[in-house]
Amino acid sequence: MTALAANPNTVRITDVSLRDGLQNEAALVPTAEKGRLAQALWGSGVDEIELTSFVSAKWIPQLGDAEALCVLVAGFEHGPTTPLLSALVPNEKGLAGLLAANQAAGHRLIGKASVFTAASEAFTRKNINASIDESLQRFVPVIAQSHAAGLRVRGYISCVIACPLAGPVAPGQVAEVAARLADLGVDEIDLGDTIGAGTPESTRAMLEAVLGRLGPGWLSPERLTLHLHDTFGQASACVLTALAMGVRSFDASVAGLGGCPYASQPGKPAPGNLATERLLATLAGAGYVAGASAGAIDRAAAEARDILARARAHCQTGGAA
Repeated sequence: MTALAANPNTVRITDVSLRDGLQNEAALVPTAEKGRLAQALWGSGVDEIELTSFVSAKWIPQLGDAEALCVLVAGFEHGPTTPLLSALVPNEKGLAGLLAANQAAGHRLIGKASVFTAASEAFTRKNINASIDESLQRFVPVIAQSHAAGLRVRGYISCVIACPLAGPVAPGQVAEVAARLADLGVDEIDLGDTIGAGTPESTRAMLEAVLGRLGPGWLSPERLTLHLHDTFGQASACVLTALAMGVRSFDASVAGLGGCPYASQPGKPAPGNLATERLLATLAGAGYVAGASAGAIDRAAAEARDILARARAHCQTGGAA
């Protein structure tokens, strides 16, 4: 029996700082620096690290070093608390990159592939130049090939509360996309409040619609995850609402890094993710536990801030020493 199954108050945490946390950062972070952050997270006790995305460097230059980062991480020492590694793949080409990284490592370095769509047609069009239907069709071979390679598959749904382009999103629409992902065979559904518009009330309504459609079997730490942004300081309150409804898996990012590049506006970057350290404090204050060490997460957050400060300074000086 796993710790999650043994203790219903145990919460699973995925740190997404290396992918979602950095993808919107204008200053390119060197691969070696990303490796330092990965090493800090590696020993922190988080259950999962979303390491990178196998996406074209043309579209997201920050993540163009996915292969090189995997080479670095492949050398990390494994132990009983080694986290699961996951990576985002936009299509079959992205999955091929992931599988090649695993082959180069000589073992299943990355154990989960993530695909992504949205509950908003407008956002999906801008984000991946496809309709929701088209995005789901792209997942069919990715899911099949992932499972054939022994990988779990996460299905992200962006804009589960509101869309930066089209406004509020109906809970029923989120539930419809979630049901279609489930029918395609994803192992996990990750519900993303992309612009941090959620309140306890809207989060409850969305979760009720999704769970009402999927059924109680999906209310498991390995199957349903909530991804929150802290735009208006409501993320902790939304966590507490989700916990009361039985959700036991959350995404977060050390130092609150990140935000969706397509949700940003000129001169107004998208707000960051719920900070992993704040999530831990919220859980502890409510009587829940997690495998991550608060001290180790604080050190990882400090490392993340230092890494970004150096990258931004380097960018501002035009790369001069």
